[in-house]
Amino acid sequence: MFTGIIVEVGMVYEIQKFAQGARIKIFSKKVVPRSNPGDSISVNGACLTVSEIDKSKSIFSFDVSHETLDKTTLGMLKKDDPVNLEPALTLNTPLGGHLVSGHVEGVGRIKKIESIGNDLKIEINAPEDILRYCIKKGSIAVDGVSLTIVDLFSDSFTVVIIPHTANTTTIGAKKIGSSVNLESDIIAKYVEKFANQAPRDKEDRFIEKLKNYGFI
Repeated sequence: MFTGIIVEVGMVYEIQKFAQGARIKIFSKKVVPRSNPGDSISVNGACLTVSEIDKSKSIFSFDVSHETLDKTTLGMLKKDDPVNLEPALTLNTPLGGHLVSGHVEGVGRIKKIESIGNDLKIEINAPEDILRYCIKKGSIAVDGVSLTIVDLFSDSFTVVIIPHTANTTTIGAKKIGSSVNLESDIIAKYVEKFANQAPRDKEDRFIEKLKNYGFI
């Protein structure tokens, strides 16, 4: 699990592609020293396992499956591309964002970027099966960054990026048409599952409680 609070922007050092996947090597000054083989690292929002590490060169390697390359933006990476990095959540890690599993659900595309003072308002087209779990003022992970949904439309949503986030993640350098990894709030999926499994009378009481507490 992760929090969506990016620790460092690393850089793709090398990509070795194979028939059924790839090995991605990433240069990182902050995350590599605290990592070991087998650790989980969020790379642009995708949970990857460290396969090898060279702390003398500040480089760790990840073996990425063909499925992950196809279903995320990791297959689009090139040498020297910046990537958002976050090590896995620990029991003493401040939960500054929201619970993020690192299981990317789909790829969105930036539709519009608008400057509002020092902030950026970004509209992102997203698949319907992700938008169904989105609510205004709810959380969503964009390239692994925990963000708050401002507006919600039939095929897109907006987020506002403050200068700190723009300067310390890859989000600030995105352009119109850029692709981004998306993961909706995991809590919404559990609520839906439990609601669908519950008997009708229990479901009605459950929905009523959600309404009373302001969730729906």
